[in-house]
Amino acid sequence: MQKAVAPIHPEFRAEARFQRSSPQKAKLVLDMIKGLPVGKAITTAAFTNKRIAPIVEKVLRSAVANAQNLSEERGLDIDVDNLYVKTAVANEGPRMKRIRPAPMGRAFRYQRRIAHIIITVAEKRPAAVEAAGAPEAEATAPKKTAGKKAVAKKAPAKKSAAKKSPAKKKAAAK
Repeated sequence: MQKAVAPIHPEFRAEARFQRSSPQKAKLVLDMIKGLPVGKAITTAAFTNKRIAPIVEKVLRSAVANAQNLSEERGLDIDVDNLYVKTAVANEGPRMKRIRPAPMGRAFRYQRRIAHIIITVAEKRPAAVEAAGAPEAEATAPKKTAGKKAVAKKAPAKKSAAKKSPAKKKAAAK
């Protein structure tokens, strides 16, 4: 039996499933908060004028709460002020099939889309901490030199036989 090892940079996620909005509309709000610090992302979601924005804000707050609870539970040293939105995704859920009345007793089918919203937050490490571990990786990696690629010359195009003008054709026929 193997022991589960905690990742160096833990990520915390929250999801809201079966939300009555299309994933395309949810992605508009999620793209705005991707990569932002959590405090700024919550503010952005709170003041965005979209119907899905309060749901996105709620999921984001849930991800932060998950980070706090799991860090206490696992004994990790997580600073909530250094959290940022690592990924924000809206996946497609099952579609609801509906029928709309149409002229002459017919019916048109349409689909209501549903979104699954998933937000992942992680702690942004200071540059000094990341740089301390980076020299080991740089020493083992081979260095590439920036050289220009040789441009291949094109082969000359074959010349087609020159067309003779009508006056030259008559002169050649004589």
